Amino acid sequence: MSSAEFIYLASQSPRRAQLLGQLGVRHELLLAAPDEDAESLEAVVPGESPTAYVQRVTALKLDAAVARHGRLGLPPAPILCADTTVAIGRTILGKPEDDRDAERMLDMLSGRTHRVMTAIALQNGPQRHAALNVSHVRFAQVEKHQIAHYVASGEPLGKAGAYAIQGRAAAFIEHISGSHSGIMGLPMFETAQLLRLAGFRL
Repeated sequence: MSSAEFIYLASQSPRRAQLLGQLGVRHELLLAAPDEDAESLEAVVPGESPTAYVQRVTALKLDAAVARHGRLGLPPAPILCADTTVAIGRTILGKPEDDRDAERMLDMLSGRTHRVMTAIALQNGPQRHAALNVSHVRFAQVEKHQIAHYVASGEPLGKAGAYAIQGRAAAFIEHISGSHSGIMGLPMFETAQLLRLAGFRL
């Protein structure tokens, strides 16, 4: 018998909600209020490695979600947070500011292998569990006009590294080594491990 019937997902990402649904876990969204400065949590600290960055941001998001849960007086349940970042070496490619920034990032990724890191963290009462998934993605050489066409679709905005593997950018990807779901934003294997620790039978 599971000790928890549902979890709170503190993420606006429809992809994460979809992936969580694949595990058969009922969830409710626990989203930041308009007066919460959620974007500031994603600021990069100078000199910070991509791995340290994604883990720190995930922990900060979970701190904020736990505080939000308390303020709202919601029923107790585990709270799940995640954050995904794309990196070439120590260079972090976050969400593009605009179309031009998206084109710059995609031009950097073209013909190269980069890392996609997704950190997850689960608060279950007083206990906190965390995991990190690292995958490697190889982009084919992408022509300027292909990048411009992709950016014009609007898909890159709001995506780490300016692309979504489950969208049109799949046409650019030669090879992946790691977790497809992790690249999408919620690694299924590690998420299942944390949920079992919270009492779910998967």
